[in-house]
Amino acid sequence: MGLLGEGINEVIATTSGNAAPIGIICRDAVPRMVLFRGSHTAENVLRDGWIVANFVYDPVVWVRTAFEDLPAEAFRTEAVDGTSVQRLVDAEAWIAFAAEVERSTQEAHVVRLTLLREAVEDLRLHPVNRGFASIIDATVHATRYVRTGDPHLRRLIDHHASLVRKCGGRREWEALDLLQGYIAKQAPE
Repeated sequence: MGLLGEGINEVIATTSGNAAPIGIICRDAVPRMVLFRGSHTAENVLRDGWIVANFVYDPVVWVRTAFEDLPAEAFRTEAVDGTSVQRLVDAEAWIAFAAEVERSTQEAHVVRLTLLREAVEDLRLHPVNRGFASIIDATVHATRYVRTGDPHLRRLIDHHASLVRKCGGRREWEALDLLQGYIAKQAPE
């Protein structure tokens, strides 16, 4: 399956002028994603029919893309099969996909992905770091927590924050501080 593995692959997905953390679900060698209605990512995929999976190992970028837009200079346009797509400049590798909605619910779209191109730009070794993994988990929980205020999600965020403090390095700690700031500003009372 190239750069993707079986299960859910966490990536920073880019669409036209937009970047957001997304899980690409790979089962039986078929990649899909679930996009929530009303998100910029869903609107762009429905309009343009493409998405790029970016492999990025900077925890601050993961947190930022979950809660804010990146500046235009963070994106690079690539021509892929006659279509202009956008990827992140700092991606170590990326995959461009054609994206087609298979089915929709009131809350989300299930999107089937068809490989257009894979590229490795600057692949580096990344040792397993529980602090980095916990930033990803805390960020996923936080995107839901700021919408719902669910105390269970807050406990999960706090659990992962303790792992970031214990296992992470300076960049993970910086990402955690940024994440806590977004939560403080956006969480329901």
